[in-house]
Amino acid sequence: MSTEINVLFKSMQRDDKKEVLKFELKGNENDGNAQKLVEMAGTIVIFNLPGLTEETTAEFMNIQRDSKKTVMKLALKGDSEEKALELYKRAGRNVLLMLKPSQMSIEEYYEEDEGLEYTVKADGTVELDQDQVTIEDVETPETKDTEDALPF
Repeated sequence: MSTEINVLFKSMQRDDKKEVLKFELKGNENDGNAQKLVEMAGTIVIFNLPGLTEETTAEFMNIQRDSKKTVMKLALKGDSEEKALELYKRAGRNVLLMLKPSQMSIEEYYEEDEGLEYTVKADGTVELDQDQVTIEDVETPETKDTEDALPF
């Protein structure tokens, strides 16, 4: 269930490791989209603008309404620099914004990758955790225990 609305892409700014996009919706509040937007606020949404190559996932931070306009704020994680640059080209223009709810929760969206734990020394070398498994530690067919009772 995708919602398409004509909005003014008001601004885009970096805020605490994320890009905050502001959109202004002017016009008739009785077009049916207002209730859908209120329901999506505070969740993760998938959005697209004309000319973008792919859909983008963002947090629908909030929606504020007054007598003249409705302001929506979307937050992109800071790790999508290419998308941010592509979006920045459209700031300040009227665009057709396509929004749809995502199945992803806010916790999943901001979840950190486990990755490797390391420290960088003053000379630029990296020191890994001593308990980290190395490629040499991984079992190979020659060293594999062949006394397994399973047929495979």
